[in-house]
Amino acid sequence: MTTDVPTIEWTGDALRLLDQTVLPHRVEFLAVQDVDALVDAIRRLVVRGAPALGVAGAFGVAIAVRQAAREGWDGAGRDAAIARVRKARPTAVNLAAGVDRVLPFVARGAGAVAAEAQALLDEDVRGNRAIGAFGADWILARTGDRPLRVLTHCNAGSLATAGWGTALGVVRELHGRGRVEIVYADETRPLLQGARLTAWELDQAGIPCVVQADGAAPSTILRGLVDVAVIGADRIAANGDTANKIGSVGVALACREAGIPLVVAAPWSTVDLALPDGAGVPIEERDAGEILAWGGARTAPERVGAYNPAFDVTPARLVTALVTETGVLEVAAGATPSAAAGPRRARD
Repeated sequence: MTTDVPTIEWTGDALRLLDQTVLPHRVEFLAVQDVDALVDAIRRLVVRGAPALGVAGAFGVAIAVRQAAREGWDGAGRDAAIARVRKARPTAVNLAAGVDRVLPFVARGAGAVAAEAQALLDEDVRGNRAIGAFGADWILARTGDRPLRVLTHCNAGSLATAGWGTALGVVRELHGRGRVEIVYADETRPLLQGARLTAWELDQAGIPCVVQADGAAPSTILRGLVDVAVIGADRIAANGDTANKIGSVGVALACREAGIPLVVAAPWSTVDLALPDGAGVPIEERDAGEILAWGGARTAPERVGAYNPAFDVTPARLVTALVTETGVLEVAAGATPSAAAGPRRARD
């Protein structure tokens, strides 16, 4: 069994988003027709995940162009609306990249912008399939014939992309080859993307999984219960430093200590070659209420504040391999995105 529920779909006059804030309890969709609604949906995590944000950003430009024509905005007003979409969340580079991809089509109208955004969506799905195959090939070449115990953090599946997924795309490919024994899905505090979203996707796909507390992950790895960890990314610096959901660094450190691979699976659009290393990654800090309350009830003393970074940065030396739609870079061994960019530019 698998799920074909589309995360993002353009209907011709609206962007139809699967509302990920109510999963796994309900499957609901939000029809977005104006920039305010899209920015709100991005910030509330109705749509989330770096590749999905790139696609949403591209369609967001079409929404802005349509709204400008409908409401009589001038070019400056339209461009300001597009800039709001581009900056709706700071860490995932894909959002800005998706907006920038379609900007050359603005002068040709909303239809041309939407067509290019649809091309980006289709490319993302094809690229994710390639990531899954490259990642599975690389992992299986290093782990022998045994069924694998895989750990993943946050959600980098079809819900975080236009389809199939990046990290979970690798897991799905391994499962399709009969090579997954169990997946440990970190719950991913404070918004539980692992428990709510990753576990839902794996269950829908018939892949055996268990949810564990984030704090259990390093111990699970160090006890020898994990063969490989596969995670996604929101931004990858030129040297291979990788920003991903908060808690990823602990997974990476445990993998290094245990001597097992940490595989980062992400499209090339997540690589930010303008960023030399991870020190310059803008780390989104989210509302303190996500930490201090649960189910509407305060869980910490009233006078206590919260520090709520949404992401951390894993040093390149801890990233065994980076899998993109073009192949595998063994980052910890010295293969960096910046070094790979030359041949890639030549191919392009």
